[in-house]
Formats: sequence, C-alpha cells, structure tokens
Amino acid sequence: MIQYKTKEEIEIMRQSCLLVGMAHAEAAKILKPGITTLEVNNLVHRFIVDNAAVPSFLNYGGFPAATCISVNDEVVHGFPKNEPLKDGDIISLDIGVLKNGFHGDSAYTYAIGEVSAEVKKLLKVTKASLYIGINKARIGNRIGDIAFAIQEYTEKIHGYGVVRELVGHGLGRSLHEDPQVPNYGKRGTKEKLKAGMVLAIEPMINMGTREVEFLKDGWTVLTKDRKPSAHFEHDISITDGAPDILSSFAALEAAEKANPNLTWSHD
Repeated sequence: MIQYKTKEEIEIMRQSCLLVGMAHAEAAKILKPGITTLEVNNLVHRFIVDNAAVPSFLNYGGFPAATCISVNDEVVHGFPKNEPLKDGDIISLDIGVLKNGFHGDSAYTYAIGEVSAEVKKLLKVTKASLYIGINKARIGNRIGDIAFAIQEYTEKIHGYGVVRELVGHGLGRSLHEDPQVPNYGKRGTKEKLKAGMVLAIEPMINMGTREVEFLKDGWTVLTKDRKPSAHFEHDISITDGAPDILSSFAALEAAEKANPNLTWSHD
C-alpha cells in the first residue's frame, strides 16, 4: 500500500534527505587512492550520528555497515572492506539516514583518480538518466513512464545494461515502501503518480550485460561480465507541478570538485 505524505511530513523528510547529501559531501572530501572503504564507512557513520540521526542501513535485514559501498563491478550493497582504493576505481556510495521518524536515501558514484573515457561516459549517462526519469515524475503519469525514460536513454540510446533485479522504491517512515520504481518498463503502466507520493529513483546501469550475480554474503551484487556499474539516486516528491527533489547533490558536487583525486565530472 502506498503511504501518501502530507506537506508537513514531506518537509520533515527533506531534512533527512538533505542530511544524506551532507554525509556524501564528507565522504567526497576524503576519497583518494589508498583510503579503504572501511575508513569511508566509519567517517559517514560518525557524521550521521553526530547530526542526531541513525544510519538507515546499519543492521537493516542484517546489513553490517552504515554505508553500502560498491567498487567497480559491484552494482550495489557492497560491504566496506579494509582494502585500499586504487587509481582508476569507481566507488558507489549508497547512504541512508533516519531522523525525526523519516528516512532519506541517496546514492552517487565517484571516480578515483584517472578513469577511462568509457567509464566517464557510463557515469555521466547514468547520472543524466536519473534526471530524465525524474522529469517524468508528474501527476497523471505512471511509474512505467519513469522506468521507460531511464531505459530508453541508457539501454536503447547508449547500449548499456539496465539491472532488472534491483529497483527504486517508495520512501518514508520505512526505508522501503510501495511502489517499486524499476529502471525499465513500458510507458503508461504501473501505479499512477499522485501528490504526496515520495519516491527514491535510482538507476543502476552496467557498462556491459544487464545480468548480475549475488555473492554468498547475501548482499553484494556483481555484474555477471565483471564490467563496471554505476548508481545514482535522488528522493523526490510528487507535487501539483514539477517533481520536488528532496535530496541534493550540491554539497557533494562541491566537495568532489574541490578534491583533486576526483576528476571525472569537472575535468
């Protein structure tokens, strides 16, 4: 059942969503070759707690960390590890917070050092597809319109693999609510969009095949051909006009631009 939010509840949610962006910014400041993803996770965890919030992912279904950290061919739900990042790696951070009874949830993929032109294109196309999907999140449209727009841009135009097994979702007092928001589908299908819906839209796009494998840890998802995957996510609310993006990349993009070890989006 879809949980519609009041305007007052959406404003409370906005604070959680914005806090996620600030946590991303803290991580973006320290990303570099040689740092471990465990160090990144620990920084994010401390930042969330210091801001009177709870990491949404920690112990969620048994997940062991505050942050999902996925490197290179890991699509999502990777565990932080005591292994250093290398020049040329890409790292997807998926961060969630619970504050004042509501969750915020946002993901972003960063490039460490110099990455190939092919990887840069994957990241830029995936990030662009997020906004293409968001643009379809308007009253009267359906979930399938969002899904079709993302798939058409990433798969049909650019030839990438759109992950089927993992999708976006509703968001609110629970981390995952109805409806599911896939990144593939047909226009005019699935739930009709109405004011008060809050959605986490999150393209997960592979450079090669759309097929994935699940590791025995029960969480980590890899591309089957071991080619890189990218992941970007915003939280949005459906309004009487344009979709309202509750999360923000502004602080993290500023930190990314200021960090000489992160170059792809501002070179």
